[in-house]
Formats: sequence, C-alpha cells, structure tokens
Amino acid sequence: MADLPDDPVRCVHYVGFRDDRYWNAYRIFGGPRVIHRRWDFYATRDVGPDDVVIFAEGDADQPIAARNATDLDERWL
Repeated sequence: MADLPDDPVRCVHYVGFRDDRYWNAYRIFGGPRVIHRRWDFYATRDVGPDDVVIFAEGDADQPIAARNATDLDERWL
C-alpha cells in the first residue's frame, strides 16, 4: 500500500466564472480542479476543509442556488 502524503491535497474550485475574469483568476491562483457553474448544493458538498474556493462574485456566505448545475472536473476532460 502506498504511503499517503502528510499534507492534504488541496483542490482549487472556481465558482461562477463566465467571462474573462476566469483567465485573470487563472493567472493569479492557477488552474482549477473543479469549475462550479453556481454556488449550489453540489459545490458546497465538494469543497474540502483545506480547499481553495475562488468566486467570480461574492463569497461563501452568499445564498446557495435553488437549482443545481453541472460542474466541470478536470478528470473528465
């Protein structure tokens, strides 16, 4: 069995990016692992305690979207 790293793997999540702000965030924070179209139930469930979440607008205190949206995960690309 392989040894697990001491440091947890941090995942970068982008939420709500639809325009050129994506590329600005990409230059600053690096590429996302997951792109959430909205701050919805799935996005809140996917974010781990050590993950980094970058919002196009607002922050984690904003209301959760009433409808869920499909996410883009780099593992699927």
